[in-house]
Amino acid sequence: MKTKTRNQKSEIRNGETRLIVAASETDPDMLYATKFWAPDPFIFLERNGKRTLVLSDLEIDRGRKQAHADEFVMFSKFENEVQGKSKKAPPYEKVLAHFLKKRGVRSAIVPANFPLRYAEELAANKIRVRATNGIFWPEREAKSDKEVKMMGRALRITEKGLKRAIEVLKQSKPASGKRLRWHGKTLTSEMLRAEIDSTILRAGGIPGGTIVAGGDQACDPHERGFGPLYADSLIILDVFPREAKTGYFGDMTRTVLRGRASEAQRKLWETVKAGQALALRRIKAGLDGMTIHKAIQEFFASRGLPTEIRKGRRVGFFHGTGHGLGLEIHEHPRLQKVVLKDRQVLTVEPGLYYPGLGGVRLEDVVLVTKTGCKILSRFPKQLEI
Repeated sequence: MKTKTRNQKSEIRNGETRLIVAASETDPDMLYATKFWAPDPFIFLERNGKRTLVLSDLEIDRGRKQAHADEFVMFSKFENEVQGKSKKAPPYEKVLAHFLKKRGVRSAIVPANFPLRYAEELAANKIRVRATNGIFWPEREAKSDKEVKMMGRALRITEKGLKRAIEVLKQSKPASGKRLRWHGKTLTSEMLRAEIDSTILRAGGIPGGTIVAGGDQACDPHERGFGPLYADSLIILDVFPREAKTGYFGDMTRTVLRGRASEAQRKLWETVKAGQALALRRIKAGLDGMTIHKAIQEFFASRGLPTEIRKGRRVGFFHGTGHGLGLEIHEHPRLQKVVLKDRQVLTVEPGLYYPGLGGVRLEDVVLVTKTGCKILSRFPKQLEI
């Protein structure tokens, strides 16, 4: 049985019925509620302090062993009741409405991403649903000691992926046109990403969207990177896997260069490092995140690296300073859009991007405290390798 936390008990006292219909593999609110991985949608109902899961015949036995809930019921039971003598199985939303009516549910709070077709069917059955304003489980914002530990494991997996990337780059050698060669082949972003991702898989993680972007490709911060990698060129490595067991994310970025950095490249890298250090010194509960963001931009501008538009595109530091991290890679809050709170877990990732020179981003994960922040990532920062 699930042990209720203090915050969950407060929800029970409010007497609010909560409903989620989603696949926990892709829905963080469902995974947070049940701690159960499932690839297909199922029903979660919390009413009067009791948590019920409606699972398929395929999943119910595994659910009873693994999921955190008080009651487990078969979807097929309600499906058969709706289908009756018909040869055609009823739509999922009609079974959902039937289940809720049998349980006497007349209204429920649902996540903001609750499917419209389900909501329409429930409305037709006089069951009112009300979407939350973005945060379905408010307690997700303040991470528990257990969550911080799980995110630490995700970060250790992340660091193994980064370590493998550095190993491969160290083994590579410049060839014609400064293209890097590794094991007799031109080293590409795709090859290096495969090395990172396979290392993450072996370490117990789930890779996704790993960025290996060199040169001007890195000036588009979410460009994953493609084609040959070059010596004496800045390369952004942004690695953000989930721990396979818990679903919590790690997220770290390092910018490296195989060879010798020019004076301009080194200035760019050292300025970003100093800007991140500035943020890490200032972060603490009660501080407006926007003041940190603006301080970094002003610091960069003072170093002759302004944020502006050149030839129709943004250059400098034009993205956010950081974001919440947990069961989502980008979860509430955005660092520069809130007053920071105790026990939030955030990334701190300033960057600078100038086509012709390249891009630099350095990212670490921190736990906000009342007096400052605790850095959860451990991987060293090194420009030249």
